[in-house]
Amino acid sequence: MAYKIDPNACVNCGTCEPDCPAGAISENDGHREIDAGKCLSCGTCASECPAQAIAEA
Repeated sequence: MAYKIDPNACVNCGTCEPDCPAGAISENDGHREIDAGKCLSCGTCASECPAQAIAEA
């Protein structure tokens, strides 16, 4: 199951993006988003997020 970023909790720090092995995270409208089609469901992004804005969808 893909991970999802809560846009209300995301502080757009970008910590998650370089750690994603699939390159599934990008910036959009002031916050980061995860492309569910690319997401490997590895959880790396969730463990790196300082705002705890990422969880399984």
